[in-house]
Amino acid sequence: MIWQAFIRNRKKVLGINARSLLYTRPSNKKRAIEIADNKLLAKKILKKAGLPVLETYQILKSNREVKSFGFSILPKSFVLKPNAGFGGDGILVVYGKKKNKDDVWVKADRDLVKVADLKSHCFSIVDGDFSRLGLPDVAFFEERSKISKLLKPYCFRGVPDIRIIVYNLVPVMAMLKLPTRESAGRANMHRGGIAIGIDLGTGVTTTATYRGLPVEKLPGTRLLLSGLKIPFWKDFLIIAGRAQEVTGIGYLGIDLALDRDKGPVILELNARPGLGIQLANQTGLAERLNRVKGLKINSVKKGVRVGQDLFGGEIEEELEEISGRKVIGINEPIKIFPPEGLPLETVAKIDTGAYRSTICTSIAEKLGLNKIVNYKKVKSALGEAERPLVEASFSLDKRTVSTEVFLADRSEMKYDVIVGRKDLKRFLVDPAKNVFMGKRK
Repeated sequence: MIWQAFIRNRKKVLGINARSLLYTRPSNKKRAIEIADNKLLAKKILKKAGLPVLETYQILKSNREVKSFGFSILPKSFVLKPNAGFGGDGILVVYGKKKNKDDVWVKADRDLVKVADLKSHCFSIVDGDFSRLGLPDVAFFEERSKISKLLKPYCFRGVPDIRIIVYNLVPVMAMLKLPTRESAGRANMHRGGIAIGIDLGTGVTTTATYRGLPVEKLPGTRLLLSGLKIPFWKDFLIIAGRAQEVTGIGYLGIDLALDRDKGPVILELNARPGLGIQLANQTGLAERLNRVKGLKINSVKKGVRVGQDLFGGEIEEELEEISGRKVIGINEPIKIFPPEGLPLETVAKIDTGAYRSTICTSIAEKLGLNKIVNYKKVKSALGEAERPLVEASFSLDKRTVSTEVFLADRSEMKYDVIVGRKDLKRFLVDPAKNVFMGKRK
């Protein structure tokens, strides 16, 4: 089923590639393209407008400046970029400094970088080796975004980024790009990175591709790529719309990062965004672009509302078909089955931050589920403690789950039951979907 759906959608995606060009050239005037192609100019404009950008440490405009620059003053981590580079070529990401060495750094793939290496790379940038037209360029050192705790388990050393396509002030499509070992810690699909579609309405990840093929889990792990909620999602959309507004790039691809300390920050603007975003979302751009073309959008906030209303949540049925998993909300009605007798109905909190599920001690006793099978050590704000495990079965969205759950006194809590991610392997979690507001049983 997955392959059939993938092939069907791939044909639809590839069929509209040529049509998407109808929006790139007419929407992006010469000045807008100049801004997008000049990273330092774009940062200056964005910063002046109060939009979040990363700090620039040093700019080197000539071979003479490269020769005279004291590279040892650079911080532990940074990114070296060509100002007019494209496709990610020429970008060097330095992850940290080698211990007890002031002039030796370490890349994401653990290769060492010495001053001579940095100097040589800067010469190549200034000579235009990575510029779009092969003309002399400018090298600059930039702050490296710090990866958020939420996304760190999904990435190999590098920082993931979020690509959003904005047209007519309306966000029309988005994806999350993850760096892998194969991509040497860079969030680049063409180098072996992973691309995951994002539902515009909720900021929840949907379908994923790796090397052009569909994947459900992070390669080499059990981590599901779908159902991941992106924090500050509306902020990301607002920032993307504002960036289009202040730069005049009518058909904009904007790359942003979720910085551990700063939250959403802009990485780069692109006036010619690639079409891999369609494969990640398993849908084409042309239809979405046509739906917003000609709309009178008088503010960024209105554009965001339109984008979320038009393109949010409509992939749910297709996502369930492709993945074979049911989409559930953050609190759902469940039935807990006792060894004998009728099941008990209550409302459970769906908590992907918890590994194991937990049932209130009073419910376990009422149902006869208090036969302890094991103890596990858990850490909390109050310290480390042992908690009892019991066997339990429950029905969630008409699917039965048999598992081991923690017992805990939840009499003062809103929910009697927490369902953790260990028991959510057959589900996708959408925090904005059908939030059940029923009372505790």
